[in-house]
Amino acid sequence: MNRAVVEGTALGLLAVSVLALWVRSRWHARLESDGGTITREGLQYEVDRVGSELYRWLTTTNHRDIGLLYIAFGTVAGLWGGVDAMMLRTELLTPPADIWTPETYNALFTTHGLTMLIFFVLPVFYGIGNYVLPLLIGADDMAFPRVNAVGFWMLPPALLMARMGLLVQVGGQILSLFFPPEAIEFFLTVREVSVGWTLYAPLSVQQPNPQIDLLLLGLHLSGIATTVGAINFIATIVYEREEGVTWANMDIFSWNMLVTSGLVLFAFPLLGSALVMLLLDRNLGTTFFATEGGGPILWQHLFWFWGHPEVYILFLPAAGLMSTILPKFVGRKLFGYQFIVYSTLGLGVLSFGVWAHHMFTTSVDPRLKASFMAISIAIAVPSAIKVFNWITTIWDGDIRLTAPFILCAGGISTFIIGGVTGVFLAVIPVDILYHGTYYVVGHFHLIVVGIIPFLMIAASYYWYPLITGRWYDTRLARFQAVLLIFGSFVTFVTLTVIGGLGFPRRQAVYPPELQFGQQIATIGAYVIGLSALLWLYNMLVSYWQGDVVKTTDPWDLKATNQFTREWRWFEQRLVEKYDIEPTEPTSTRRSYAPEGEPKGFTEGSVGNVAQTVTRNAGLAAIGGFVGTVLMAGGLGTAWLVGVLDPASFGEIAEIVGLPARPLFGVVLFLVGGTVTWPLLFLAFSEYLPGRLLFETGLVFATVISTGFAVAFYTGQQGLALVGYLGFVLVAHWAYGLGLSVTYQYLESRRQARFWGVESDD
Repeated sequence: MNRAVVEGTALGLLAVSVLALWVRSRWHARLESDGGTITREGLQYEVDRVGSELYRWLTTTNHRDIGLLYIAFGTVAGLWGGVDAMMLRTELLTPPADIWTPETYNALFTTHGLTMLIFFVLPVFYGIGNYVLPLLIGADDMAFPRVNAVGFWMLPPALLMARMGLLVQVGGQILSLFFPPEAIEFFLTVREVSVGWTLYAPLSVQQPNPQIDLLLLGLHLSGIATTVGAINFIATIVYEREEGVTWANMDIFSWNMLVTSGLVLFAFPLLGSALVMLLLDRNLGTTFFATEGGGPILWQHLFWFWGHPEVYILFLPAAGLMSTILPKFVGRKLFGYQFIVYSTLGLGVLSFGVWAHHMFTTSVDPRLKASFMAISIAIAVPSAIKVFNWITTIWDGDIRLTAPFILCAGGISTFIIGGVTGVFLAVIPVDILYHGTYYVVGHFHLIVVGIIPFLMIAASYYWYPLITGRWYDTRLARFQAVLLIFGSFVTFVTLTVIGGLGFPRRQAVYPPELQFGQQIATIGAYVIGLSALLWLYNMLVSYWQGDVVKTTDPWDLKATNQFTREWRWFEQRLVEKYDIEPTEPTSTRRSYAPEGEPKGFTEGSVGNVAQTVTRNAGLAAIGGFVGTVLMAGGLGTAWLVGVLDPASFGEIAEIVGLPARPLFGVVLFLVGGTVTWPLLFLAFSEYLPGRLLFETGLVFATVISTGFAVAFYTGQQGLALVGYLGFVLVAHWAYGLGLSVTYQYLESRRQARFWGVESDD
């Protein structure tokens, strides 16, 4: 298949769909006093309005407008890179390279990596920072508004240069219909770069594709734009804070943007220098990366001196958003503010001391490797401090199950798994073993497709009322959040597992016996793609058709004293613009009061005993079903990796007198998970340890997991036995959490309705 035609068509369909949504929503949103008839004057008005808006967006220096431009640009780049990902995952559905050629596959993962890392993540975080950071610190605007605009407008041409190969190929396909090949030789020569996103020398020096030069120029231009933006953030935070905003009480997101900008100042100029050296080697015959000069290893040193801090440049803004958003939906202040600030600074410093752990398989001196191994392990400490503080913030909190909270919880989960698997890669012998496998891909993507995009989307939901003055579809948002987390786990945990089994990465062709694992990962990737489209649809349609925000405190933050500066700005705007009275809470509290929540299934019940038992049994059954579905993910993965024998389900069916078929066993398993075990939990929950219900659920799940482990054991030995027990325990914890959290959520909704109090979101 022709990659240029397929990708161009996919991007074209996306663009047409967005345009159609805009036209449709605009049509429904406009006043129809004339009955909706299109008139010449009406059409001219629309054209003039579009022209006026276009001029404003092209010339604006307002920080909020620039922020939205950054977000829109990053979204476009993310969708473009996402299409690359879907195409390369589609190729991996089958062992041979029968959809794309191996060269096209190489080009896809090259452009996917560069587009996502350079043009998607940081522009989106710059956009969020541009919009909310001045509001959070009480500044009127960014320190240098014009420089801010110039910095943004460097990015679109940079992206076009970096991805020019695809555009030229599409142009060549069209021109070939009208001109002979010799007349359009240039269009038929340029190809997307296929040397890998790390651009390793000597391959990147010797390959004749002229698109490599355009790519290097595009990356260099984007580096200048990124550095300019970082200088602006630093100047704004240092000089534009309003009186009363000190280093000791500045919000965590601004702290993280400050440290991120500092990293950019040290990392990106070096990348720019290395790119210029590579350009000179390719075009002027210099020998920076030739054997007679610095050698190919020099490029790896320079690249990874930028590359590893780049990981934290991408991660720290997400961590700042987590620390900002999470407390709002658990009703507690952030636990350990100072330690989170110190851990952020620690990550910033240590991130420049670990670059060579990407080079353990090279000829670097083993004594130097050992020092980098030690620092790479040590950098896990400040990351763990953050995770500890986030979990402690949730602990005993008054959780509101909104889309931002779901994404925060999912982000912590993926970060823990991605972080722990990364610690193993810091150890030289383990890294040498797994360096060329999908284990690295799974670990890395659990971070960059886990906590980072999760918190981008959580921020879009959290600040959507502030930015647009409207509500998004909250039910669709929760579904989309769950879908994104589910797809990420299915895809990247599977890749981690098959990588741990030795599956090599970066290959379009692979052994047939590994096909099933690749197919599972590809299905998970499709789920991620679907969730991204649902998010885009929700954002666009809600902008015109969402419910108008009618309160100055959309998230009820005043009740927990978390009504921060950006929301005070929002309130002031509503009061001045729409004469809306400021919303005041019925009561305020410092933090969550655990005595107000039911601790057991029978406390706080209303009605007679029979009604109470029936109702609680029904709620428990729903919780049991949710828990069973979550549990099925863990057990299904265990089956896929070969540590759980599906035939054991048939033996369970045989025990109760049914034919020994796995299907009957699965049905019994579902019935038991939905009816039997929830009822047992209902009966014994008050006698199990745990102050909160989810703690009790974890204890209950741990206890019953021992019975499952014995009943379904089929003689696994060694690592297979360890994997079997691990999957059984994790799957049962998922069941316990699903059961208890779902039950508590439904019970709180029921009590809210009974007492006449509307629940949030």
